[in-house]
Amino acid sequence: MTKLSTLLDEIDSGIVLLPEFQRGYVWNRDQVRGLMRSLYRGYPVGSLLMWETAPDSVSVRGDIAGAGVRHLLLDGQQRVTSLYGVLRGAAPPFFEGNAAAFTGLHFNVATEDFAFYQPTRMKGDPRWVDVHKLFKGGGIGPFISLFQQDPDNAQAYLERLNRLHQVRDRDFNIEKITGLDLTVDEVVDIFNKVNSGGTKLSKGDLALASICASWPEARQTMRDDLAVWDKAGYQFNLDWLLRNITAVAVQRSEFSSLEKVDAGQFRSSLERTVDHVGTFLDAAAGRLGLDHDRVLMGRYAIPVISLLLDEAGGHFADGAHRDKVLYWYVNSALRGRFSGSTETILNQDYETLRQGGIDLLINRLRRWRGGSLAITAEDFDGSTQGSRFYPLLYLLTRTSGARDFGSGLELKAELLGKLASLQIHHIFPKGHLRGRYDRSEVNAIANFCFLTQATNIQIGKRAPEDYLAEVAAKHPGALESQWIPTDPRLWTLDRYPDFLAARRELLGTAAENFMSGLLHGDLADHPVHDYDRRAVAIVEPDDSDDPRVAQVIALIDELTEHGATQPRVDTEISDPDTGVPLAVAEAFWPDGLQPGMGEPIVLELDPEEADLPRLEALGYKVFTSIDALQAFGAKSLSEAPDDDDGVGSRNEGKHRAPTPPTDEALTLEFHNAMVDICERSKREARYNPTQFRAMVAELGGLEAARILLAKPTVSDGFSILWEKGRLDLTIEEVVRKKQFAQLFSQEELDVAQLRLAQFGG
Repeated sequence: MTKLSTLLDEIDSGIVLLPEFQRGYVWNRDQVRGLMRSLYRGYPVGSLLMWETAPDSVSVRGDIAGAGVRHLLLDGQQRVTSLYGVLRGAAPPFFEGNAAAFTGLHFNVATEDFAFYQPTRMKGDPRWVDVHKLFKGGGIGPFISLFQQDPDNAQAYLERLNRLHQVRDRDFNIEKITGLDLTVDEVVDIFNKVNSGGTKLSKGDLALASICASWPEARQTMRDDLAVWDKAGYQFNLDWLLRNITAVAVQRSEFSSLEKVDAGQFRSSLERTVDHVGTFLDAAAGRLGLDHDRVLMGRYAIPVISLLLDEAGGHFADGAHRDKVLYWYVNSALRGRFSGSTETILNQDYETLRQGGIDLLINRLRRWRGGSLAITAEDFDGSTQGSRFYPLLYLLTRTSGARDFGSGLELKAELLGKLASLQIHHIFPKGHLRGRYDRSEVNAIANFCFLTQATNIQIGKRAPEDYLAEVAAKHPGALESQWIPTDPRLWTLDRYPDFLAARRELLGTAAENFMSGLLHGDLADHPVHDYDRRAVAIVEPDDSDDPRVAQVIALIDELTEHGATQPRVDTEISDPDTGVPLAVAEAFWPDGLQPGMGEPIVLELDPEEADLPRLEALGYKVFTSIDALQAFGAKSLSEAPDDDDGVGSRNEGKHRAPTPPTDEALTLEFHNAMVDICERSKREARYNPTQFRAMVAELGGLEAARILLAKPTVSDGFSILWEKGRLDLTIEEVVRKKQFAQLFSQEELDVAQLRLAQFGG
């Protein structure tokens, strides 16, 4: 048995180290908090597994390495790293990962809860103690004076702090693998078997562990390559790069195929892969204008191109060959070729490539799509940036001479200047459309174009019938260059659907002409952009006045705070068999809220635009309400139903304001007001707030309102009523009425006022 304090000292002295074949730190804050809570309560936290070996027998991670026998940590890295970070206030020498996961942990001496620092909740409250400061200060002495203002509880508070400080004396059982005759490969095999549980290792992690046993620098070399692409604006991950390497090394997609690849072969395959990806990115940026991550569609088609280039000696045969490859790449992305079982589809395409090169790849993709790859107006029916045809709009803008409405210049990096950037412009301002057209029409791709940020700000929220006429007069041809219908009769609000239909026709024709040019070699050969030069930055539009956007952001923040992984946002989900789009999800967790935890999670707030039965048949768990997903996440991510740290509570993790004294008659009046807005919402706005109605029936109108005010953001009902232009039917509007003010704290009144002010009430 080894005390925790001794274990941490051995890390500092270089006795306990991490073998290079281990992956980095992947725990989240909820796991760190759960570990500290278990230690504080005396619960078992598992044993550690170490490999006792001679110096220099295996490459290790970190700058410190002591002389003598080494203890290499095989199982328990996540726990040990977390404890080192919390107690020492810094990452251990072998650390690779996100230190924010263990930074800022606090302990509440009154409730015995652990939580990460939140200024609004903890600032000025001496009951919240910084855990690191407790251990850094050497005990409870510096904290004695903190609780003098609460003498009735001071003794209990100090006893709890002392109990927490004694965690440093907790004994850990350490199992050791000994024997100088053990090979690295044998130990890696043990490591892989041990790590079949716990935080799930990806197949790529396991494959890399074996590679790193014989080439310790492999993982870092790959990270360095990823960093180069990241600097250029493309964000790839280790698994994606490994997928490309596997294609080049063994012409297969499964990582397990790398078992017989030695270090020399892997290194060579990596070097060639990096060259091939660079060649492709040059072509994607230079020929297609896809010069940053947000618009680089279909990245799982790239391993096929890496293999194609490897078999072609590292380069395209000529410009026509390059353009055909790009034609296949764009169509495979637009048609969702790799949206399903990636490994199966990749193996099929690798075999097709070997049989007949790019021409056969194109023919089989066309056959898979029912005999046609033609782009039509209907392809631009989608809405939001999550649609797969959003990158195609950007591609056309960058390659076809689209011009800015303000300057009249083409939207090219060399013409925009060093500080210029592009911004998505809504031709019909969203504020003009809300309440008259549904959300999918308001956010239609056909209502998007790209302008410089300065021009977008200058136009502001002017009506198109006003500013488009000015653009046409000042810069002849600018509207046509952006595929804007030039008939002024289509620029009025009542003709908005006709405007969308006309622009979709123009976009469909332009896209089909461009793609046909790629296929047949008819396009002029001039570069748009080199991937390793400055990209044209895209500034996202300001949606701060959209409560649904605020809801989604707050939901993601809350779920990640409590252990969920970051989801893909505003992303399209396609049918794995046909490639047909099934939904454009506001948020998507493809591996569950945590890797390996449950089925894929989809947040789809426009269910009428999605194929929900097919999504559910494919095993997706679909939520059409933020509140419902919030409740599911609270239950799924909490460690035990009776062990709540604010996750899943009615307050959604936010500190509730003190309850003011209530007047029974006034409380009843407010309750009736809540019932009234439910009835009016159904009658006047065609919205039936069933969840809120149930809360009112169960808890009463006052308590239901206070629960919603305590949430970090607005409710689903608020968002729906905002879209309908009926904020007068929200609980916030009723709360701020003078006759009900005494029922609420000032904090609650401020929340109601702020929400209405932020979203236009």
